[in-house]
Amino acid sequence: MKLACGGQNEAKGMDSTGFPGGMGMSVYFYGCMTLDGYLADKNHHLNWLHQTGTIDETGFEAFYRRMDLTIMGRRTFREIEQMEDAHKLYPTTRNYVFTHSEGLAKPGFVPVCCDVREFVRKAGREKNIWVVGGNTLLAPLLENDMVDELIIQIAPVLLGDGIPLFAQKEALKRFRLAGVRQYGQFAELHYINL
Repeated sequence: MKLACGGQNEAKGMDSTGFPGGMGMSVYFYGCMTLDGYLADKNHHLNWLHQTGTIDETGFEAFYRRMDLTIMGRRTFREIEQMEDAHKLYPTTRNYVFTHSEGLAKPGFVPVCCDVREFVRKAGREKNIWVVGGNTLLAPLLENDMVDELIIQIAPVLLGDGIPLFAQKEALKRFRLAGVRQYGQFAELHYINL
């Protein structure tokens, strides 16, 4: 069964781990891109990422424990559904896939068909929302100043072409650098919306 669709973001402090804590809804992008700014190759594949390292080499677990919902596009979900134990990837969050399909092949994921901005507004004031991917969901949220934090791992890879992480309309957006960490071959940059 597909969902048709489900306030303003409240600023949130960070706890001693450097990740979100406190009360109120916040929207996060947490993910990896190449040195040249791509989220995936031109065929929407992530082979370059899997060859670079694993989530065990990042701060993923600490971040994920704080999330209530994940949202992702259909193309991101296609990568996830190829995994044998996809339902174990995000076991404690409610997971929504923006798609026009009526059903999804993997348990634990709910199809939703509406505007991502509307969905986020209706999600609940006490929810932390993780934008897993891709840029078609992230762009309208950035355009409407609805992303509170960007936590981006940079992989030491150049693709030369692919799906860019940032695809929003031209407009100046400022974030404050909250932290820089190294996890194996990944450099993690943590930004907070001003």
